Amino acid sequence: MLTVKAKFVTISEEIIEKIKSGELLPGDQISSENELIKHYKISNTTARKALLEIESKGWARRIKGKGTFVLNRTEDHHLLRTLGSIYATRRGFHDSLIAEGFTPKNIVLEKTILPDGISSEINGRHFIIGGPVLKLHQLRYADDLLMKDEVKYISLTLCPKINKIPTEVSYFKVYEDTYHLKISEVQQTLGVAILEPNTTNFESNKPIPAFVLDSAVVCSGDIVVEIEQSYYHGEKYKFAVIASPEYNYKSENAAN
Repeated sequence: MLTVKAKFVTISEEIIEKIKSGELLPGDQISSENELIKHYKISNTTARKALLEIESKGWARRIKGKGTFVLNRTEDHHLLRTLGSIYATRRGFHDSLIAEGFTPKNIVLEKTILPDGISSEINGRHFIIGGPVLKLHQLRYADDLLMKDEVKYISLTLCPKINKIPTEVSYFKVYEDTYHLKISEVQQTLGVAILEPNTTNFESNKPIPAFVLDSAVVCSGDIVVEIEQSYYHGEKYKFAVIASPEYNYKSENAAN
C-alpha cells in the first residue's frame, strides 16, 4: 500500500535538505509562514506544521517575534562568519549566537570616553575617527566559552550618548535606526596570530590560534563611525568571504 506524505512533511524535508547541503547555514532565517504560504500555495496551518516539524527534529529554533533560525549542529560547534556580509554585520554578534542556539554573555572590561581621536590602517587605507570617541572593550561568550575579545571605537560626534546604550546590541543597526546614518561601506581585514598562554583574556595553559579582525564602518562622505580591533578564538571559527560585495543602502533597508 502506497503511503502519501503529508504536505507539511514534504516541505519540512525539503528545507532540512537545504540545511544539510549548506544552502542554509547556522543562524540563517528560514522562510516565514507567510513566505511558505506564498511559495507553496498552502494554508497557514500547513505552513505552521512544516516549521514546527523542522524545529521538533532539532534543525531550527523559533524565536518569538523574530522568526525561525537554523541551529548550529556542527560537530565541534564552530561558528561560520562571512566577511563582507552586511546582513551578518547588521544582525550583530549577540543576536547571531541566539539564532544559532547558543547562550550569549558579555563582560565589559572597559567603557570609556577618549577625548582624542583614533586611527587604523586597513586594506592599505588610513581610517580616522576624530574625538571624542567611545572605547568599548568586552569579552563575548557562547555557552560560557570565550569566543571573541572585542574592542570597538565609536564616534561620539556622530553618535552622541551611544555610551548609554546596552553593549549587547547590534551597533550597526543603532547607527542606521537611531542615528539615521547612511553606511556606505565596511572595510575588513582578517589575519592570524598565536596567543601565548596566560598573556591574553583567552585563559589557557597552551598557545591558542586566533583570528585578528580589523574593520572600519564608513558613512557617506567617507566619514568613519566605527573602528574595530578584535581577536576571535581560532579553534571555534571559520570565515567565509563575499567577493566584491556591494552595499545598496535603500534596497537593504527595504528588505528588513
